[in-house]
Amino acid sequence: MKIKDDQNSTEEKPGIVPSGFSLDETFWNSQYYTNSTGWDLGEVSPPIKAYIDQLTSKDLRILIPGCGNSYEAGYLLQQGFTNITVIDIAPILVARLQEKYRGNANINIIQGDFFEHTGEYDIIFEQTFFCALDPSLREKYVAKMHQLLAPGGKLVGVLFNREFEQQGPPFGGSGSAYKLLFEKYFKPVIFESCHNSFSKRSDTELFVILTPK
Repeated sequence: MKIKDDQNSTEEKPGIVPSGFSLDETFWNSQYYTNSTGWDLGEVSPPIKAYIDQLTSKDLRILIPGCGNSYEAGYLLQQGFTNITVIDIAPILVARLQEKYRGNANINIIQGDFFEHTGEYDIIFEQTFFCALDPSLREKYVAKMHQLLAPGGKLVGVLFNREFEQQGPPFGGSGSAYKLLFEKYFKPVIFESCHNSFSKRSDTELFVILTPK
């Protein structure tokens, strides 16, 4: 999930989810069908781009869950990376990505549930997927990330360091709460305020690099 900010607003726009409505395939598919993608940045997330730019091994096994329009995957391909997997639950979105990257053997595009995905990865990028999930799934998210990462692998990305006034998604949180959440399965390499966020997210994100215990 990625954020595209209104030019006249500095606020993230939570999705309007009716009470009792499930954040499932039907919900996310409808967001792309109606072009209700107010979360879409329209470009690579700057902190993730900066991280990619310092990577030297182009054959790293990379996963981007909840990939959305996946500008990060596009950038990775431009930079010569050869082993990229993206997964999203929305069939309409995935069909668009499959058409966009048709014939490109360096990217594997999967339509499905992240929690049912299997594989082993050197890097998993977190870019507004965590905040799109119902908070009740956060412990399951952490355990699944741990399961998917190879020994010595890294979970790299950004987390909102703020709460939202309206019901999400996106769902916010705090650094202290995240540290407690991840500590069972991960060791922090970097866990700090993000200094190069997208402009309208300035001072609202944490940049994290976590390795599995």
